[in-house]
Amino acid sequence: MSSYIRLRQICLVAPQLEPVVPDICGIMGLNVCYRDGNVAKYGLENALMPVDTILLEVVAPTEPGSAAGRFLDKTGGHGGYMAIFCCDDPDARGTHANAMGVRTANVIDHPPYHGVQLHPRDCRAAFIEFNHTDGSDDILGAYPPAGPDWQQSVRKDMTEALTGVEMQSPDPAGLARHWGRIIGVAVSKNAAGEPELKLPNASFRFVPGESEIMSALTFRVVDAARICDAARANGYGVSDDAFCLGGVMFRIAASA
Repeated sequence: MSSYIRLRQICLVAPQLEPVVPDICGIMGLNVCYRDGNVAKYGLENALMPVDTILLEVVAPTEPGSAAGRFLDKTGGHGGYMAIFCCDDPDARGTHANAMGVRTANVIDHPPYHGVQLHPRDCRAAFIEFNHTDGSDDILGAYPPAGPDWQQSVRKDMTEALTGVEMQSPDPAGLARHWGRIIGVAVSKNAAGEPELKLPNASFRFVPGESEIMSALTFRVVDAARICDAARANGYGVSDDAFCLGGVMFRIAASA
């Protein structure tokens, strides 16, 4: 098997799933494909929505003391929770991160799925997870965290893809180098001169900010005006084709 890594999933955290999940679905034209009962052991409930082949997840704490609840308290409800990457070698990537001083926070071993989650304090800004599903390296193949038939819930009539993740930091170049070393992707510069990590299916850009958070997601859509009108209709303020939902900015870019 040749080495690979790509963005598989973005996880946001909210105080409750409603109204965040229904609003994401209604505004962006997405479907919930799965609610994973296994997250209850972490004091959570969740919902997953496919955006083409990348999964967008929202988790919410169901009991006091959960890691997600502490994250909400720390950030004041701002910022994405996890960036999840599928790869051929999650254990090797976890070992590499450990050698950098980035601790392993949790290992999930539910064959055929295996995941290694790294400590957010060491990653900075958000959790990083590496995972692999045995026997399925197809981007439209099995992905147990999204349920047995997540592919059937894919819609592209409004939102075509999740193309970018924005990370804020007082030292964006330093955070980019740190994340690049962890995930094994060289730092480049985008057209605006910002540090960037380019993966096969999405890019991470790093911008100045007061704190280190996952601050925004960029979506390619069929009709930007339609999405923005839907956001306004649901009570969200829209500026420059962007609005805040689920603790991050949703940035809307129309198809070329």
